[in-house]
Amino acid sequence: MEEYLIVIFRTLFLYGLITSIYRMMGKREIGELSILDLVISIMIAELAVVAIERADENLFRHVLPMLILMIVQIIFAYWSLKSKKLRDIMDGKPTIIINQGKIDENAMKKQRYNFDDLLLQLREKDIARISDVQYAILESSGSLSVFEKNESENENEATEITIPIIMDGNIIVENLKRINKDEAWLRKELDKRGYADVKKISFCSFENNDFYIDLKNE
Repeated sequence: MEEYLIVIFRTLFLYGLITSIYRMMGKREIGELSILDLVISIMIAELAVVAIERADENLFRHVLPMLILMIVQIIFAYWSLKSKKLRDIMDGKPTIIINQGKIDENAMKKQRYNFDDLLLQLREKDIARISDVQYAILESSGSLSVFEKNESENENEATEITIPIIMDGNIIVENLKRINKDEAWLRKELDKRGYADVKKISFCSFENNDFYIDLKNE
């Protein structure tokens, strides 16, 4: 009887502990978990199972690694807020698979993403034909964001997506190349608008020939 009571206590205690850990680690949907989030989640779950199964062992011996993993995740999450490079390493970067209605096979190869995957995810979004797609972006979570072609009678009109050119005060050169611009052009345009210090800009995008600019701590 005593053994069952210990198992019940450990189960309830670990349930409360793990719930608290995930609350402190922040809110993210399951489909948006980074590789680090996923690894930590699996490790915490395994530690919890072992702690319940081995009722004769000291509970703190199993709780300590959980707390260490929580601290590691919180530290990395804080650092990732400050550094886009770290976010790219931890979470990966979104990849444009279909651009202006054209499939980028090289991008698919880099992501080890095949046409079966593409067609499956398009069907899940009730899109029957690739020709209906203006943009398709493979997110770092593995989900596919799809923008359908504009149904306007004006064939020259196209759906524009937000492509960041500055994040956390850092210029994203590769995205500038996507819109056929360079860093010198960007700095000149920002200076005209009174934004001489790029480091003060939290987010900047250029779409429909207009800038969207958000300053840090504004």
